[in-house]
Amino acid sequence: MTVPTPPATEHPPVRARAPRVGLLGIMQPLYDDMIPGITEHQAAYAARVAERLSGVAEWTVAPPVRGRADAEEAIRGFEAAGLDGVLVVMLTYGPSLRVTRALARTHLPLALANIQPDPAVSPSWDMDDMTYNQGIHGAQDTANAMVRAGLPFEVLTGEWQSPEFAARVDRWARAARAVTALRGLRVGVFGYPMNGMGDARVDETALLRRLGPEVHVIAPGALHRTMADLPEQAVRDLMAWEDGALEVDGRLSEEEREDHARMQLGIERLLEESGCGAYSTHFDAIGEDGRFARLPMAAASTLMAQGYGFAGEGDVLAASIVYAGHQLAGDGHFTEMYAMDFPSDSILMSHMGEGNWRVAREDEPIRLVKRPLGIGGLGDPPTIVFRYRPGPATLASLVALGGEEFRLVVAEGEVIDAPELPSLEMPYGQFRPETGVRACMDAWLRAGGTHHMVMNTGARAQDWRVLCELSGIEYVRV
Repeated sequence: MTVPTPPATEHPPVRARAPRVGLLGIMQPLYDDMIPGITEHQAAYAARVAERLSGVAEWTVAPPVRGRADAEEAIRGFEAAGLDGVLVVMLTYGPSLRVTRALARTHLPLALANIQPDPAVSPSWDMDDMTYNQGIHGAQDTANAMVRAGLPFEVLTGEWQSPEFAARVDRWARAARAVTALRGLRVGVFGYPMNGMGDARVDETALLRRLGPEVHVIAPGALHRTMADLPEQAVRDLMAWEDGALEVDGRLSEEEREDHARMQLGIERLLEESGCGAYSTHFDAIGEDGRFARLPMAAASTLMAQGYGFAGEGDVLAASIVYAGHQLAGDGHFTEMYAMDFPSDSILMSHMGEGNWRVAREDEPIRLVKRPLGIGGLGDPPTIVFRYRPGPATLASLVALGGEEFRLVVAEGEVIDAPELPSLEMPYGQFRPETGVRACMDAWLRAGGTHHMVMNTGARAQDWRVLCELSGIEYVRV
């Protein structure tokens, strides 16, 4: 296991690998006789676009598509390479029916870049220049075909050399990466979900069909056996990392720390072996098993910091959206709304003891504490405690509406620099919605927003909007 070591003064997000995107440049043979060499000329333009955008994605540029066979071959190549999405660029006008079937059949998220080589019309232009820059009506033809086919796609109009255009492509590419990752996600559930908690319940087959996450049940006994089989050195290495990276409570015994370390390493091994990128535990499933001494609180915090999705109480929906938050922005953090603070127009955010320490404030240590916890009926679980970093933040909740209909409820705002709550031995912070507590909560509840959610630092609402566009689910900003 490689445990990420945080720098001394900051806790940057885990960066998922760069998005991998295919550039599908479209033209047609009609202009070959009129402008000899036009295919090579426009292929060079496509290469320049990819080079200009190399900072936001890794690019695979297909040869210019000049007919239906070219388009279908290029898309097959993108899919075989395991890319995250396809950026469609009009190199000249290209009739849409030559690409309609290829675009309609691919599972890759799509964006239509409405761009042209030159940013301005010039008096020096001749017919060649007109032809090189006539992509806009090809974009219209192609977009019309995509709309008629019922395809979800993003549209990006702009000057391809501008920072603003690069920022928009970056947002789409990260959303495409998240959508593609969700489609291949397995969520490990240890035991069973919390009885009676309705907003976390979902038809697992509908979730799989619509968004992609597959539920994989892991027996608590498998965790118990795996914990026992771990090499002693791995346990010692994790404890040594904690000694260097965290402020460790001297009241924690060697036995408590070793047992916690074994739970964390055991969970991680089982997730790796089963191919799970996210997981959920429920305190009753662990507590009632009879073989465990404590709940895996600190384990959830560090595994989230390593990039795993997580949610408590067997909540597959929340675990999936925390994982998507990692893919979208790099610091998905599981949380819930605990109480409203009307004087500061904010909401106290926390959970039972799990939280991604990548969102911790930089001016305070991250602590590993001995923390009494009556829930679960077990011994004191070592718990990682920190306060959220003040600044812009975004909440997102994945809502199952029935059948294959899903909604994402999103709120932007800020984590405020609120007074410390000394008795609260959990990760926590106070979130002030941009629309205010009253309006935000009215709209959140009307939209059916769940009580478990992901928080990301930064203003991420538009990122989530694009993800919803690409995955075909409803987006509600409150």
